Amino acid sequence: MHQLISRKISIYLFLFFLLVSINNNSIINLKIPKITTIEITGLNFNESNEIKRIIEKLNLKNIFFINQTKIQQDIIKVNTIEELSIFKKYPSTLKVDIKKTEFLAITKKDGLDYYIGSNGKLIKKNEFFSKLPYVFGNLNVEEFLKFKKYIDMSNFKFNEIINLYFYKSERWDIETSKGYIIKLPKNDVKKNLDLFVRLSNDGKFKDNLIVDFRQKSQIILNAR
Repeated sequence: MHQLISRKISIYLFLFFLLVSINNNSIINLKIPKITTIEITGLNFNESNEIKRIIEKLNLKNIFFINQTKIQQDIIKVNTIEELSIFKKYPSTLKVDIKKTEFLAITKKDGLDYYIGSNGKLIKKNEFFSKLPYVFGNLNVEEFLKFKKYIDMSNFKFNEIINLYFYKSERWDIETSKGYIIKLPKNDVKKNLDLFVRLSNDGKFKDNLIVDFRQKSQIILNAR
């Protein structure tokens, strides 16, 4: 009886070591898929190549263990990018879908022209967009984005603006394509813009007029 048990144990041990040996060889011979293709969508050819170079510098080993957060942090540093999504396409393709920032206006900093992006960044001007308004003054980008939000909430159309003037008191003047200068108080921007649109549509204002809303409960009109 004792010999029979010992024989069974020996057989089980033999089968165990045989299976372990087979599995070890399989693991050793297993090839982990590497990233061989990077697909970029949402950008032109040159912009896509710039993003590919950023990803390639990360020296990603394989598709299973990529650090998506690190990739996103490095790519989002590019000023023209607003949002991005990263997808794994097995076995060896990395897909990056990118949304570019919208150019909202142009401003000057240190003697150079920059676009103001909807992502809150300044992008060095290297293209020409004739319909973008120009922002004068010591610009605070956050203040500009907040101001544009008020405009978008109002009935006033942002594309009617040709120039914006930002003051240290954090208030704005608007110059429109019809020749109006709209002087706004620091507060109640939406309310005053809606009032301007209503009065303008009713024919209360002539073109080339300074419309001053800075005094509470008053509108001061002056010819330009």
